[in-house]
Amino acid sequence: MQLSKQQLDTYERDGFLVMPGLFSADEIRAMKADLERIQKVDTDHLVRERTGGIAKTIYRVHEADGPTASAVFHAAARSPRLLKPAQALLGDEALYVYHTKCNLKTAIDGSVWQWHQDYGTWKKDGVSEPSLTTALIMLDEPTQFNGCLYFIPGSHKVGNLDPQFDESTAYKFWVVPKERLLEIMERSPEPVPITGEPGTVVFFHPNILHASGHNLSRHDRWAIYIVYNPVVNRPNDVPNPRPDYVRSTNFTPLIAGTDDILAADSAAEVTA
Repeated sequence: MQLSKQQLDTYERDGFLVMPGLFSADEIRAMKADLERIQKVDTDHLVRERTGGIAKTIYRVHEADGPTASAVFHAAARSPRLLKPAQALLGDEALYVYHTKCNLKTAIDGSVWQWHQDYGTWKKDGVSEPSLTTALIMLDEPTQFNGCLYFIPGSHKVGNLDPQFDESTAYKFWVVPKERLLEIMERSPEPVPITGEPGTVVFFHPNILHASGHNLSRHDRWAIYIVYNPVVNRPNDVPNPRPDYVRSTNFTPLIAGTDDILAADSAAEVTA
């Protein structure tokens, strides 16, 4: 899949690009079925909500090994329909997966993600440049009622902001300080809800300001994030690095597979 100049310009201007209908209903069903299986696994690759023990985040589904390995996500991460746009957006053919993260925002219990830049954490991981891109795959229909993602268009151009560590939610991570956030919001376009049909893909810049609200609905809102990073931008050594499932040490350049990810999934099951 080749991106048009207009699509490349949109990403450069807004910090994100929405691509509807990139995955079929059958492919989305296969992805969700595998996440149903994985969320029952007892592993530190999986983060649960503070109350109830419900799965909130699952990491490292893109590899062929490990407790959260998934054949369908392994195939999807290498499919030309994702890998080719990522290569075009980053201007580099040699990419690897920095990490995969599946956010399972369950009905009623799915909690908030505070305003943040992804690169705020990745810089602390030792990544020198914010030259990564994330492919968000919508597995359910996100709405403003069920806790969809919000972007501040163009906010990736403010550069890397000095984050602060937030421990108020089940998932503790680095957020943008409130005072700095309000300053940026005052001179930026209004945040936009990122909605669409299941199978929609959204590529976004690691410095774009984004957040999501509580799921107040009776419906789950699941999504997976596949982060692509140029091999030349692999993390430098840092003291006490985060585990491999959030900061991959597999820097082998990805080889494009097939867009028939269900066939790849079935083949993997047969040979497993």
